[in-house]
Amino acid sequence: MGRLLKLLAFLLVVGFVLLVGFAYLGDLTPEQSDVSTPVTLDVD
Repeated sequence: MGRLLKLLAFLLVVGFVLLVGFAYLGDLTPEQSDVSTPVTLDVD
């Protein structure tokens, strides 16, 4: 049972380190571009 708790603690620490590393190094900013669509208005 102790080995299982050690493994779980180890996985939690590794997961936290990877999450922090991804937060600092991961660049997920979307590419931005202007979108324009012409609109025809039928006004009588």
